[in-house]
Amino acid sequence: MEKKMSVMIRSAWIITVMIVLFTPNLFVNGGEWKPSWSSRAAEEAEAVAAIRCSGHGRAYLDGLVLHGHQPVCECNPCYGGSDCSEFQSDCVANAGSGDPLFLEPFWMKHAASSAVLVSGWHRMSYIYSDGSYISELLVDHIKKLHDIVGNAKADGKYIIFGAGSTQLLNAAVYALSPNSSSEPAKVVATSPYYSVYRTATELFNSRDYKYEGDTSLWKNNSDDSSTFIEFVTSPNNPDGKLTTAVLQGSNVKTIYDRAYYWPHFIAIPTAADEDLMVFTISKLTGHAGSRFGWAIIKDADVYERMSRYLTLNTQGVSRDAQLRALKLLNVVLEGEGRELFEFGYTTMRDRWIRLKNVLSKSKRFSLQKLSPQYCSFFQRTKDPSPAYGWLKCEREEDKDCYAVLSAAEIDGRPGSTFSADDRYVRLSLIRSQDDFEILINKLKKLVAE
Repeated sequence: MEKKMSVMIRSAWIITVMIVLFTPNLFVNGGEWKPSWSSRAAEEAEAVAAIRCSGHGRAYLDGLVLHGHQPVCECNPCYGGSDCSEFQSDCVANAGSGDPLFLEPFWMKHAASSAVLVSGWHRMSYIYSDGSYISELLVDHIKKLHDIVGNAKADGKYIIFGAGSTQLLNAAVYALSPNSSSEPAKVVATSPYYSVYRTATELFNSRDYKYEGDTSLWKNNSDDSSTFIEFVTSPNNPDGKLTTAVLQGSNVKTIYDRAYYWPHFIAIPTAADEDLMVFTISKLTGHAGSRFGWAIIKDADVYERMSRYLTLNTQGVSRDAQLRALKLLNVVLEGEGRELFEFGYTTMRDRWIRLKNVLSKSKRFSLQKLSPQYCSFFQRTKDPSPAYGWLKCEREEDKDCYAVLSAAEIDGRPGSTFSADDRYVRLSLIRSQDDFEILINKLKKLVAE
């Protein structure tokens, strides 16, 4: 409790000092507080937020405008019209994208406490006052969050920020590769795995590392003296299962992608303590568009090499993104995360149950097997609540499951995207409620046929 109060007092003190030092004409009439430059910006934001778009879309400050002044509604898939009230029944259900829009209702409820309003002169420098690219207050918040959730050990380790987890994954491969070696490191992963591991490694085409396929090709090569870099996603994308490294040995370096290791997606059995772990705010709070992630690193040399990569690549993460992340984590930490994770877990559990119920009426399709598990955060046994359904077409003739679903106006991601058999398709369960309802209705029709 004392630690929590200390962080809160420190946050309030910093905000107060910033207001007093950098906001002109804020205190008038004998000390009475009165907003000055912030009023107009707040009014503009409130006006746009008040545009309801029939509940099937949103208007944004940076969106398209009508007649030069009125922001227009940006409609959810399958909805149209000026206010998004027109449903288009012949459209395709979007279950391909991993946009975590399922958390949008939570943030609408917490609009005031999560809002960020900054002046035009906010953080114009490349660096913070201590010469770094990283907000130390945000580092404190991240460590506190991991301590409360119990999903990772962060104390005594290095923390570095990136533009989402994608940039950090690339930085980690660079940092773990031998420098100017005669033989590049072999980058591998176990199928089914997130395709960016392969595509990003191949895109950068470095002489220090090379993508070498599935771990199954290498786990019996104990005599291979090459450096291996193994990607491990836990919980896994696409099937939501907890996984561990396959390759062993002093020549094996492992990158743990922990993007989904939060209580709304899986029961947390214990705090992860790997050498290099990558997290992202995208799957924690749903703010994928803010492009903010962090890595927790044990080794100082790996930390320095990742820092060099990120400095040369982007000179750190946007100060605006860090401010927004700080504000969002303030909300998450209220009540020690219970409200966000309860909302997220309940939503995902209910969606998983509905998906299973629909598909159980047909032997043509099956889903990955997941069981209830005890969660140390909730201190109770939790039902499965995965981010994705890993659907399999069981009929012998349905070799291309993606084509089967496409014919039923359902768009997922084919198994080959994850280096798996095309009898599989990943269905996203984390999009908006509109998207999920359309997916369920399309599946009901397909199963009935």
